[in-house]
Amino acid sequence: MFAVKCAAIIAALHAIQASAFSTHQSPLTHHRRVPLYANNQDLETANNDGPSSSSRRHAALQISAAAAAVVAGSYPSDAHAEDADTGKLIEFTVNNLDGDEGSTGTFVIKTHPEWAPIGVERFEALAESSFFDGCRVFRVLPGFVSQFGINGNPEVQAKWRSQNLRDDPVRVTNKRGTVVFATAGPNTRTTQLFINLSDRNSFLDKQGFSPLGEVVSGMDVVERFYSGYGEGAPAGKGPNQGLIQAKGNEYLESAYPKLSYFSKVSVK
Repeated sequence: MFAVKCAAIIAALHAIQASAFSTHQSPLTHHRRVPLYANNQDLETANNDGPSSSSRRHAALQISAAAAAVVAGSYPSDAHAEDADTGKLIEFTVNNLDGDEGSTGTFVIKTHPEWAPIGVERFEALAESSFFDGCRVFRVLPGFVSQFGINGNPEVQAKWRSQNLRDDPVRVTNKRGTVVFATAGPNTRTTQLFINLSDRNSFLDKQGFSPLGEVVSGMDVVERFYSGYGEGAPAGKGPNQGLIQAKGNEYLESAYPKLSYFSKVSVK
């Protein structure tokens, strides 16, 4: 059995190296696939390092993840394959659907501790402390992801910036409706999350993005988060995450008033 696992590791390393070091084939070089970093500084650094250094870093991360998965004997599975009732239901009430202040709706996330226990513990703690109340969905890319999780009060947000989490292994695949922490690299999860809007996001599995829950009702509401501002700065004209961190909702309400936001988040 050990010999079989070793052979599997070697095959995985060869496949990853061939993919990661081929010209412009790494997901990190693809505009639609880069922007799950927790802040714009990290995103800008990844884009400006050049294909050689970013490919080497990404290949190293992929090799580590692949080796760990083979040794553990576990690979990402369908997000609905394991259906334990150990998680919680968290209801989000949303304002500004489609950018219209008078349009509201709700969606519910079910957490799955068996998928990502470390991430679930943080997510539930944030929800129970009303951290998400008033948070804007500051980055919505249709067919890809909706991202949120920077508190509207800079003083509150500052308390969390250094409270990084260890990564959870990726046990289920990134598919439409799954909820995942954004990162700035290994072991950097804090408060930002995204909801996958597509079943084509499985490439995120190899990048270490571990789903912690899923939208079990109201996905039609999630699809109505306002997306008109596009990608965030500096890659696009949308909100600058650095300014959100520094100025909070004061900045967003004046410069990006149509953003959808959570008026109330409750744990059931």
